Amino acid sequence: MSRIAYFGPRGTFTEQATRALTDGDELVPAETIHAALAAVRKGEADGACVPVENSVEGAVTATLDGLAEDEPPLVAVAEALLPVHFTVVTGSGGGPIRTVASHPHALAQVREWLLVNLPEARPTAASSTAAAAVGVVEGQFDAAVVAPVAVEHYSLDVLATGVADVADARTRFVLVRPPGELPEPTGHDRTSIVAAAANRTGTLARLLAELASRGINLTRLDARPIKGNFGHYRFFVDFEGHVSEPRIGDALAGLRRQCAEVRFLGSHARADGVAATIDSGAGNDVFTGATDWVDAIRRGELA
Repeated sequence: MSRIAYFGPRGTFTEQATRALTDGDELVPAETIHAALAAVRKGEADGACVPVENSVEGAVTATLDGLAEDEPPLVAVAEALLPVHFTVVTGSGGGPIRTVASHPHALAQVREWLLVNLPEARPTAASSTAAAAVGVVEGQFDAAVVAPVAVEHYSLDVLATGVADVADARTRFVLVRPPGELPEPTGHDRTSIVAAAANRTGTLARLLAELASRGINLTRLDARPIKGNFGHYRFFVDFEGHVSEPRIGDALAGLRRQCAEVRFLGSHARADGVAATIDSGAGNDVFTGATDWVDAIRRGELA
């Protein structure tokens, strides 16, 4: 049985995602995203589940920075995509609701609902949705916006369920492990890298051209500043395909030539099951055939 750390405490969406990505493993909550990743790096856990992006609030920067900057590297081996519909809970004592707490990302995703349904309540930031639930139990807050799983762990009254300003809001989570054997390609895969490109004209364009020229579809692009080096950025890039494919390997080699630093963050099946879009003339057989042709020339088999 493996030990899997996750961004806790218990009762968060990350716990729900971790349950979806594991089977019979021991789940260990960690206080922060950094702590969850550090548990794997220190050998205290075999893997960690952390959020990476939300369809409303965008990238989870703590995860991006933790994967890009810290050592040793970790790679994503699986992902889960969870609908983000919240439950609003209160304490069992009743009374007026003057404060409602949650993680800032959660508060941002129910802002309109709170304005309509709890206009007198003051939104208050907590370190996580579960911490907000604990705060209600302990009497610090009157209400909390939490993940549905929270009611399994804490004695709370449910005020509303299925709450979300955006009906199709979703959060993507990844399961990361130390480098090793990669998941097998499925035909609906995602590859992730982070690249520190040289600070010169056209850097990003050249980076993206390595993918575009091979007919590889980009699925996400984020930029984060490099700490201690003002004006310089790392680019987080997700694209369709698996590192085992010749076309993806060729693109990674091109990116490595263009960038000062490239860190491979994983290749794994997409949670949404969307198959890779492969343009005509950009299939793996084209790249394999071209490599075989060059090899034949080097062997002196072709004029």
